Amino acid sequence: MTLADNLLAFTLAATVLTITPGLDTALILRTSAVEGRAQGLRAALGINAGCFIWGAAVAFGLGALIAVSELAYDILKYCGAAYLAWLGLNMLLRPRQSLAPAEQDARPTRNWFLRGMLGNLLNPKIGIFYVSFLPQFIPQGAPLITWTFGLVAIHVVLGLLWAAALIGATRSLSGVLRKGSVVSWMDRTTGVLFILFAARLALSRR
Repeated sequence: MTLADNLLAFTLAATVLTITPGLDTALILRTSAVEGRAQGLRAALGINAGCFIWGAAVAFGLGALIAVSELAYDILKYCGAAYLAWLGLNMLLRPRQSLAPAEQDARPTRNWFLRGMLGNLLNPKIGIFYVSFLPQFIPQGAPLITWTFGLVAIHVVLGLLWAAALIGATRSLSGVLRKGSVVSWMDRTTGVLFILFAARLALSRR
């Protein structure tokens, strides 16, 4: 394939991957709807920062370790599952009953950038995906590091555009979504989703 064909094929594949509903979509929607667009954007930036870190790991060979080492994969997998379960249980058992805009503007209550990034980094399937997926679109003889970061950058741009669309979709419903009963329902629902994702990750195989 030509250079343009490689980039087009990767962009199409990465677009499908990005818009497929999953943990990242649930996290961005819930955070934006309940805590505001700024916090939703922080979560999205954290998720995509995690993609860049995984890209660096793949470019410098660390991702290959996760791909070939059963122990390394399992350690990262169970740490990720435990982290998601912890987030989910907190939302499920301690949902908030209200969200005052003044309090939100004064001081963010949670570091969603860090949570988004950790959720991405503690999912070994992202590393496996990059190790197995990215090389297919790197032309033979092309500089590995440059191309790896270039392809990850395309994935990140697509991720940010999708996040912006999700965050924008919550704007017209912001009044309803911030009612006490709705805030509590969304916390509990997202908590259940996170626990399900945690179980799926813990029980998953390569």
